[in-house]
This record gives sequence, C-alpha cells and structure tokens, in this order.
Amino acid sequence: MNLHDLRPALGSKRRAKRLGQGLGSGTGKTSGKGHKGHKARTGGGVRPGFEGGQMPLTRRTPKRGFNNARFAKVFQVVNIESLDKKFEAGQEVNAEALKKARLIESLNLPVKVLGKGEINKSLNVKAAAFSKGAEEKIKAAGGTAEVI
Repeated sequence: MNLHDLRPALGSKRRAKRLGQGLGSGTGKTSGKGHKGHKARTGGGVRPGFEGGQMPLTRRTPKRGFNNARFAKVFQVVNIESLDKKFEAGQEVNAEALKKARLIESLNLPVKVLGKGEINKSLNVKAAAFSKGAEEKIKAAGGTAEVI
C-alpha cells in the first residue's frame, strides 16, 4: 500500500447539507427550519441541559455528603521492582533520578514508593511517601527510605 492508495472508509465522508438553494432542493425557503417559532429564529434553540421547563437532572439529583476528590493528594507511584531494575546498588534514588530513568513524568508532583515486587540491592531512596511494605523491603535489602 502506498500513500496515494489511501482513501477514507466508505460512507465516512458526507457532503454538507446546502441550505436555502431554492424550492426544488427540499431545503429551500425556510432552510429546513419550518415556519416561525423559537428554533426558526437566529440564535434560537434552548441551552444545554434545558428540559422544556421540567426540573433539570442536575437540579433533581441530591447534592449532600462529602467528597474528598478536591482535597486528595495526588502522587506519582513507583514500585520497588522498577527501582531494582533501573538502579545500581548503593545509588541514591530521588525525584530527579526517577525522572531521568523515566519512571515518573513530573518533578512537580510528589512521589510515593509502593512495595510491589522484590528488591535485592541496597538503595538510598528519597520520596514524599512510602507504603509500609516498600519501606520494610528497602530496609531488609540494606538500603534507606527517607521521607522528604
């Protein structure tokens, strides 16, 4: 297949409906809007969410209770198995080193180390948070887990 052989899928391209092209076109005169009324006017039509005067869904649903989503701390997570793969024994592991190893995306968000997998190297890990399992496994391998 070459570049000049490429075609859009059959039926995926449609011609635009040409409005106001005379009486015989089917969309002439009123351009498919009918006669008068709100939706025939310029800028006519109802706003999104309007239900014809019925109480809208957003106002019908109850809004009580507490949701922590606004206040939750967002962490970038790293498992100790990936630390074991990417770093050498005795190396210091911090946010900059993790970014360089492409284990995290941003230096602006805090890093949390989780305990999935095994670690056999002694690493000096500095992160914003550690799970209990991760901290125990890092210390058992002879490394340090420092909260910054």
